[in-house]
Amino acid sequence: MNEDQFEREKLYQATMNMFQGMLKAGVITKEQYAIIDTKMLEKYRPLLGTLFSENACYVSSLE
Repeated sequence: MNEDQFEREKLYQATMNMFQGMLKAGVITKEQYAIIDTKMLEKYRPLLGTLFSENACYVSSLE
């Protein structure tokens, strides 16, 4: 994993951690969370984040 990949991974994980808290607090729905997850996967393209994503239909493009 190079520095850019690590940075993208870190940003994805931090972002999704915040949204997981919002989901648990009832601020957003599971459907909204799934949409957000898809958008963040597309934006950050994390290598490891796809393993933890609840969005199984997403396939990361390899660089």
